[in-house]
Amino acid sequence: MNVSLDLRIEQVPGDNGAGEWLRIDEELHREANAQTVELALMVHGRVFYEIMEEYWPRAREDASLPDYMREYGELWTAKPKVLVSRTRLSADHHTRIIGGDDAIEQLAALRAGTDGIISVGGAALATQLLRAGLLDEVRLWTHPAILGFGRPLFDDYDRPIELNLIAQRTFASGVTMHRYTIRDTKEAG
Repeated sequence: MNVSLDLRIEQVPGDNGAGEWLRIDEELHREANAQTVELALMVHGRVFYEIMEEYWPRAREDASLPDYMREYGELWTAKPKVLVSRTRLSADHHTRIIGGDDAIEQLAALRAGTDGIISVGGAALATQLLRAGLLDEVRLWTHPAILGFGRPLFDDYDRPIELNLIAQRTFASGVTMHRYTIRDTKEAG
């Protein structure tokens, strides 16, 4: 997830992570592309999916865009995806829908049956998966901005989670990428 230093994902309601505070340049985009290539599956919440669905399928053929953005459009469109939604009945671009009261259980079964890396897009979904113990890693692209207000990354998360930093990288734009594993507090104590 793209976040500010104070772990906000939106400055104003509805900007959906597309605020002017983001510093997504070619270097950062190429790294995101490389990480996307490694994914076995992408899992998106409805709001996040609809943002992606509106832009990336068209981007892959837009000659006015740089090659790295067209490449991401191709990657996003081709990757297998799961949309978690109670309201959507159909989706394109190699996307299947999981919904209903047992969506988290369905995702747990999907996770158990998937070989490889699964990414999660969407703050509400990430919070639910964290609460259910289904996230192994948190990967943050931290942009050098303090928003001071706006939507936090983890909506209404109600207990502390300890993490272990396993990798970090700084980009010329000032953005840092941090990868954390979820620490098993039973073993750490």
